[in-house]
Amino acid sequence: MKTAKNIFSELTRQSQFVPLVRYQCYGKFLALLPPRFQKAIAFVTIKNDILLVALSHPGYKMELDYNRDLLKSILIGLSEHDKECLFPEIKKVEFFISKHYAPKVTDDLDTVPHYGEKAQGNFRFDYHDEELKTLFSSIVKDIKCNQ
Repeated sequence: MKTAKNIFSELTRQSQFVPLVRYQCYGKFLALLPPRFQKAIAFVTIKNDILLVALSHPGYKMELDYNRDLLKSILIGLSEHDKECLFPEIKKVEFFISKHYAPKVTDDLDTVPHYGEKAQGNFRFDYHDEELKTLFSSIVKDIKCNQ
């Protein structure tokens, strides 16, 4: 009885499925990175001895620029440890922002909070000033309208 692992290994030996092994190695490489870098990297590929790292957000670019040597050392360590993942000699590491990055567009929602009126408007006011009486009576009227 063949297992899924045996079937997968047989398929990857065929020439049309060789890129699957490379993508599997990219996944192993990303799994070895610290979690903050895993979140930052959208995908990885190698072209002309250059490790191309696509970032999911422009804010991560500076942080990863300072850690180029860490990425190269992890990739070399993976090549030494896993014989299926033999990467060519990486001469350079390039970072770019993925085209799939787009800032989230939020709809302009009404930000005025709508709370129910808790006041009843049944308070007393014993003021002799007519201006204060009219002000308080307009407040009572507004409270009753809001209920």
